[in-house]
Amino acid sequence: MPPVVVWIVLGLVSGIAAKVILPGEDKGGLITTTLVGIAGSVLGGFVGRKLGVATAEGGLTALDFATAIGGALVLLLLFRLLRVVF
Repeated sequence: MPPVVVWIVLGLVSGIAAKVILPGEDKGGLITTTLVGIAGSVLGGFVGRKLGVATAEGGLTALDFATAIGGALVLLLLFRLLRVVF
């Protein structure tokens, strides 16, 4: 499976997990959830690799899922804060 497809699937799963962990009335459907999740996966993967907890190859370990979900949570919170401010 190409790495891009893996990141999209991981992003979708982490975006949905972030919405489950932080429920709310966000004006984002599946596409927005997926985009937040993908961006969170990239952010979480980058930070996780710098801290040495995520795999450098972009595999699918439990720590990769955790860092992706963590990144998606951070972005979801930022998205909500920016929506309140603007």
